[in-house]
Amino acid sequence: MDTENPSAPSRAQSRLRGKNHPAGHRTAGVVHDHVRHTENFTVIGNDLAQPPELSLLAIGLACYIQSVRPGTAVDIKTLANRFPEGPTRIAAALRELETHGYLRRTRERTPTGRIVTRTVSCNRPGHRAARETPTRTSGARRTSPDEPAPRKRRLPAVPQPSYSSPGLLQTAVDVLAGLRRHDPRLLLSATDAEHLAPGVAAWLERDLTPTAVRHALTENLPNEPLIRPAALLAHRLTAQLPPPPPFRPPAPSAPEPRHPLQTCDGCDRAFRAPAPGHCRDCRADRSPGGRLP
Repeated sequence: MDTENPSAPSRAQSRLRGKNHPAGHRTAGVVHDHVRHTENFTVIGNDLAQPPELSLLAIGLACYIQSVRPGTAVDIKTLANRFPEGPTRIAAALRELETHGYLRRTRERTPTGRIVTRTVSCNRPGHRAARETPTRTSGARRTSPDEPAPRKRRLPAVPQPSYSSPGLLQTAVDVLAGLRRHDPRLLLSATDAEHLAPGVAAWLERDLTPTAVRHALTENLPNEPLIRPAALLAHRLTAQLPPPPPFRPPAPSAPEPRHPLQTCDGCDRAFRAPAPGHCRDCRADRSPGGRLP
């Protein structure tokens, strides 16, 4: 008599697409629908968004603090008025961030004698830049005589015009110099304007008016302070460069005038000339050496 094999499966196992085929479509888990941000955004790294030691409230509060402008009040009372969690939970979240190095709070005395709390938000505790605390003397960091001065980062390259005439470059410099009247944050140095002028000239030679170029450079600027306005303008001049204008064939030149018919005074031959006189042959006979006068 045949015996039943207890190790054999009772029914054929179905092949699950997601399980048996790793490359198949997943049916669970988050799917990101991302849009590329070009303005009004804050870069948050996974060191701050996914730390295993922080609670969800502390992570959210840390991300909010990272997104506000420098100088924004982030004390317990202000945050409690802004969010529904209440002062007790917000105070606990701030202590949690401070314990793990994501927040540093120190009390300082102002020149007027007032005691204020200085808050420093750190997006990556333990990093070298986070461990270096600048010496606040006259608003600048002291450097030793042997320490080299920090080098200024070079500006990104800008488009170049096909023909950079002095008049075109001067118009480009005038456009750049006038940007600060539309937004005081766009105050540029003479060196920055000299670097950016060819990029503006490349826009102007594409049939754009100075007003159109100025509008493209100043619209939809971020709300936070501009650390390097010249770098932002260089990026816009390159990324938003309009296409060249369509080719326009030159206008046809006017045809040569067709003179009326005249009768030669010497041989009565008809010839075309603007006024009566002699034909070509008669003029050759009448001129010295047989050449036309």
